[in-house]
Amino acid sequence: METREVLSKLKNGEISIDEAEQFFRRQPFEEMGYAKLDMHRRVRSGFAEVIYCSGKADEHLLHIFEKLYEQDGEVFGTRASEHQYELIRERFPQVQYDPVSRILKITGKDKKLEGRIAVCTAGTADIPVAEEAAQTAEYFGTRVERIYDVGVSGIHRLLSRLDVIQEANCVVAVAGMEGALASVLGGLVDKPVIAVPTSVGYGASLNGLSALLTMINSCANGIAVVNIDNGYGAGYMATQINRLAVKTEDAEITAGNENGEER
Repeated sequence: METREVLSKLKNGEISIDEAEQFFRRQPFEEMGYAKLDMHRRVRSGFAEVIYCSGKADEHLLHIFEKLYEQDGEVFGTRASEHQYELIRERFPQVQYDPVSRILKITGKDKKLEGRIAVCTAGTADIPVAEEAAQTAEYFGTRVERIYDVGVSGIHRLLSRLDVIQEANCVVAVAGMEGALASVLGGLVDKPVIAVPTSVGYGASLNGLSALLTMINSCANGIAVVNIDNGYGAGYMATQINRLAVKTEDAEITAGNENGEER
């Protein structure tokens, strides 16, 4: 249960004061010996803890997954393997796995998506990282427009979707090779652009270092850069920006209604 749910249940007489007190007395993390799960992260930041699956022992991953599901009724894992998916599926048949993004998740029912971000890729080979960003944002409640294969070698493809991109509250630009897509988008939109360099490219791309340096050195304004192949970090940050935009829009609507303005 979350804080508001506990308080609501207490108010409605569904739980006792002692039960509510027990909830708030719990330590803010779950000690598992090999891991300390941050059970209050959603309370502090608005985002529940996510599992980085790669490299975890089977038993550790399974128990962490179980604890987080028990806490929130949903779980999100990144960089999971097919083997890890099969392992989790034996215990949770409802788990979903995307072999492209390597996302492993159980999503709560009737998740409401708000606002809008655009996730753009330079090429088709960048889609695995882009999908990690897009599915992260969706899991945390953001509506996502996917605009793939619109790199600068055929810039007319990007311009054909510019109206959709410009309406988004945030743009995620995923590109390997020379990483020019972020700079182009930065000069076309009035919203933040999160640049994600990928390890896609031939030898001199240096596994994404070339794209990373291009994005960091961009002459376009309003661009922030995450680590190479870090789709999760981009999706998380894009959701933070989107939430601020939605909150501002809601406040403006409320203020307009109070002033008798038509919307």
